[in-house]
Amino acid sequence: MKPKRTILCVDDNEQSLSIRKVMLETRGYRVITCTNGLDALEEFNKGGIDLVLSDLIMPGLDGHKLIEEIKKISPQTPTILFSGKIKIYERDMRADVFLPKGMYAALELLERIRLLLIRKRGPKRVVPLTIPPSGRSGAAAS
Repeated sequence: MKPKRTILCVDDNEQSLSIRKVMLETRGYRVITCTNGLDALEEFNKGGIDLVLSDLIMPGLDGHKLIEEIKKISPQTPTILFSGKIKIYERDMRADVFLPKGMYAALELLERIRLLLIRKRGPKRVVPLTIPPSGRSGAAAS
């Protein structure tokens, strides 16, 4: 059985966070939830996070700054940022994907998560098959 991928979900709206957590857990992901950026950064620093899914607008450390800090620590960790304010995304963001709240289907989110996790893992490694030279039994010919 393959190990579960761990997703850190961050949103100051606890109802949205709860819905997202259930949706991801029913798809086999391990989910850690935080209601603010500072707690999320603390969780991320513990290690073991495969992907970060964060709201943009939160009090204190917002999603933009959170992802900026995460990318400093681990540039290869995929991040998804979402917000109800589409115009805000016109700023330079370091997130891999931006989704406007309410403008995407749950299946689209799940597919983007799947693709980002595949890209993070990289291509499957193929071990070359070594075939011994034919006609030799291992004994030296004299």
